[in-house]
Amino acid sequence: MLTVNELGLFDFPNNSEHLPQRYESLFAPGTKPADWPNDVPSVSELSEQLTNQLDRIKQIPVEKFEEKLPESMWGATTYGELAAVAAFHEGHHIGQINAMKKLLTK
Repeated sequence: MLTVNELGLFDFPNNSEHLPQRYESLFAPGTKPADWPNDVPSVSELSEQLTNQLDRIKQIPVEKFEEKLPESMWGATTYGELAAVAAFHEGHHIGQINAMKKLLTK
């Protein structure tokens, strides 16, 4: 969620100083924790970065969400549509996390 939002809304890794460059390979499509090196962010670090990212998203001027993307991304053609896709994506992952927690606590 963190890197996808950063990629779409803040042009990570090209124009974002908010996330470490290594996140591009850690959280690329098809990656999984079992394949990660030892240098991974903690849950508290990720949580703080997500909170900071939300603050930055809230600071994006409303007009920006009406702008066309340079090219379509995940079916979205405007920054506003991309933000909606990002919200859906986050909800999907939260659902997956909740399902895993239920399975683990049975």
